[in-house]
Order: sequence, then structure tokens, then C-alpha cells
Amino acid sequence: MLKKKTPKQSKLEMVSIDQLVPSGHLLRKIDDAIDFSFIEQKAAPLYCEDNGRPAIHPEVLFKMLFIGYLFGIRSERQLMREIQVNVAYRWFLGFDLTDKIPDPSVFSKNRKRRFNKHPEIFQEIFDEIVRQAIKRKLVAGNILYTDSTHLKANANNNKATQKLVEKSRAAYLDELDRAVTADREAHGLKPLKPKENKPEVKEVRTSTTDPDAGMMNRDRKPLGFFYLDHRTVDGQANIIVDTYITPGNVNDDVPYLDRLDRVLERFDFDVEAVGLDAGYDAAFICQGLENRGIEGVIADGRPKPAADRLDKRDFLYDRERDCYFCPRGQRLGYRTTDREGRKEYRSHARVCRPCPLRAQCTRRRDGVKIVRRHVWEGAKERALARRLTEEGRAIFARRQETVERSFADAKELHGHRNARMRGLLRVSEQALLSAACQNMKKIALAVFLYLFHVETDTIPPNKSRNWLLERLKANFALALQN
Repeated sequence: MLKKKTPKQSKLEMVSIDQLVPSGHLLRKIDDAIDFSFIEQKAAPLYCEDNGRPAIHPEVLFKMLFIGYLFGIRSERQLMREIQVNVAYRWFLGFDLTDKIPDPSVFSKNRKRRFNKHPEIFQEIFDEIVRQAIKRKLVAGNILYTDSTHLKANANNNKATQKLVEKSRAAYLDELDRAVTADREAHGLKPLKPKENKPEVKEVRTSTTDPDAGMMNRDRKPLGFFYLDHRTVDGQANIIVDTYITPGNVNDDVPYLDRLDRVLERFDFDVEAVGLDAGYDAAFICQGLENRGIEGVIADGRPKPAADRLDKRDFLYDRERDCYFCPRGQRLGYRTTDREGRKEYRSHARVCRPCPLRAQCTRRRDGVKIVRRHVWEGAKERALARRLTEEGRAIFARRQETVERSFADAKELHGHRNARMRGLLRVSEQALLSAACQNMKKIALAVFLYLFHVETDTIPPNKSRNWLLERLKANFALALQN
């Protein structure tokens, strides 16, 4: 029987807001798994103790931001409208059904008056969430994966100007200078004269809308103003242990070693290996990893050789005699080492002129073949060879399940395709809070699944605790997919 629709919902009901939030809601799981009390301790020095108007509690303020990142709400005005009508959001923040929701300007006012002066608060909050994951045994700290992804800057590509900027000196160059000097002395050559410390400048295209953004011009990447999010993920449960923002025109390998050192120092990890793509295929990266006692598993970034040309890989290096041999067995001897760390090996013109492979080998008029080898080339060769071992293949294969999966979730679920704000400081805030929310979600789901299985699963007599942990891992992966 079809009844007439009631015109209004005018029934008065006595309910608790806690009754209206489903027991399996994500915010309930996060509230049970994450201890947010540390936020007040971290933010207390930014507030006046005994003067001024009562402020919104910092824990509530950051929880509102967390909701925006957890559910991909990009606009802070829209976030406040969603909190106004969403019962689960109100419950998570500690608001009653009739409590007034703060004005959206509360975020901009706090950034201007507090967070701009103390931007480290976002990094501290992110680090504390990682520590809670470590306490939950979700971080092993032995295998790390690093990669970068681009975020479209909030800037018009057509509003730009050319600008001269000073090139910063890479941190590894002092070590490289020492290595070059030692190599030249080992070959009986004089050390190079110290280079004048004149600042090098280059001309770059700079946005007039967001000057901190960088013009990205890479193969198979969009052209425009972007930021890069350099992210490091632990291999056990995909917990993000570091995220760092740079302009889009910075190479992936530039900040890598400094950020790795920060992770090692901050969380006291005993890292055994790292998985990196071809963007980190640089000699100084490989040497830096060996200096730290870490095995690098790195993709080969060298381009494929032309079919009608001989490649450097066709020449055999003799480590004991420090020379190369060409495919026809002729020796290329050492000549010099330049300031960039490249060792030069040359053939003899009288040997190469009548060679039938000369057209494929060199195009020099004198017929001489020159092969260059970096002073740290050995570390790079060992890293590339390690990836081809059985263990290296297993480590490298997990990149797509760890750091690449982390970026995919961030873009699809947490609004990480575009920069929400302008400026390096604000985009760093976005990256840190977005990564913290991804970690909170993983921690909450892991805790929920663990408690569920402990209560419902009976471990068979012939199985061990590891059997239950493996089942938890499988179910945890399925839950993250959903």
C-alpha cells in the first residue's frame, strides 16, 4: 500500500551525537588509534597563556585540517560547510549538534599570526604520527623507497618573466674535489688549481603569480609551473617517513642524501637497502649510499644505445690496470681527471684509423676514441648490478606497491594533484598534512584489523603467531584498496 509522504520531519527525538556515527566510520577508527594530545604540547608555545580572546583549541584546529585532507576537500570554506552538516565530522571535532562552527578565516588568521613564524609545527606533527606508527610496529626501517611526484602550482603559465638566479653549490662537491685530487695524485698528476668562488648564475623562467614554483620541463611530463613532492616510504606497511617540497625545476637526486640523513637521524633507522628509480641514477648518490653502509637498488637511467653505434657498455674496464679495452681488444689508456670527476681514457690514432669498426666507434677526424669514467663510477656499477640479483629484483619490484601506490592514493583520494595554496611554505604544509593523514589512515586500519582478528580468529595448533600476522597483512592490503 502506498502511503502519502509526510510533508515535514517535525518529530522531536532525544539522541546522542555518538549514536549517529556508524561504528565502522573511518573517523572512529582514527580516533581510537591515534593519540592527538601531542598537538596541544607542540602548539602551546605559539599561544599566549593569560591574555587575549579564547582561541580555538589547536587540536580542534588541526583536526579540521585533517578532515579536509582525509576526504579530499580542497576548499577550506567548503570544509566548514561540510562540518556544519556532517555529524561524523562534528563528533570527531568534539562539537555538539547545535554548536557554532568557526569561520573559515580561522585558518588564514592562524597561519598569518602563528604558523608563518613557526612553520616547523607541521613537520613536528608529521614526525609524531610516524613515531606512533613505529610504536605500533608498522615501520621496520630496514628498506626505504623514495620517489617524487609533481603538483600543479596555483599559477598561470603565461604570467612569467625571465630572472637570473644564483646556482647553489651541491653539498657533495667538497667531497668530489677531494676525490679528484686523490685520483690525480695516484696517477702522478698535479692537483687542479682551486676554482674561484664566483657565484654561478643562470636564467630561469619565473612565475609572477607564484615565484616559488619552478618551470618543469621533463620527458613525458607536462610543461608548466609545478612543485615536486619528494617522498620516502617504509617497505613494511607503506608508512610515509619523509616528505619534502621543492620547485618543479629541481632534479630528484639533489635533496635525496640530505633528506635520507634526516630520516636516519630523526627515527634512528637501521637502513639496509633503498629502492630508487632512474631519476637517482647518479654517481654521487651511489657513492653516498655506500659511505652510509646502505645498499642501493637503482634503475638504469642510461639511454639505449643506437643499433649502428658502439656504446660505452661495449668497452671493458680493467680495474687492476685502470684502462679500457675496445671490442677488438685494443687498450685505451688513462690521460687525465677533470674538475667534474670524469677520468678520460684515450686510444691511439694509428691503431684506430685502419679499424673496420671505426665508423661505429668514433666520429673524430683523428680517429681517436675517448671514453670517460667518473671517479665514483664503481659505486654506480655495483648499484646497477645489485638490481639484477634475485634479492635486488624483489626489492625493486615493491616500488610500485609502496611509494608509487602512496602517490596514487594521495592524488586520487586526498587532493594531491594540485597545490592548494601558493608559496613553498604553504605547499610544504599541504604535503606534510596530506602525508600525515595517509599515515593515520593506515595506522587506524591496521589497528582495527588486528583487534578484529584477535577477537574472531582462532590460531590453529600447527600455526604460529606469524600465520596471523600474514593474514593481517593480506587483509590490510585489501582494506587499503577499498
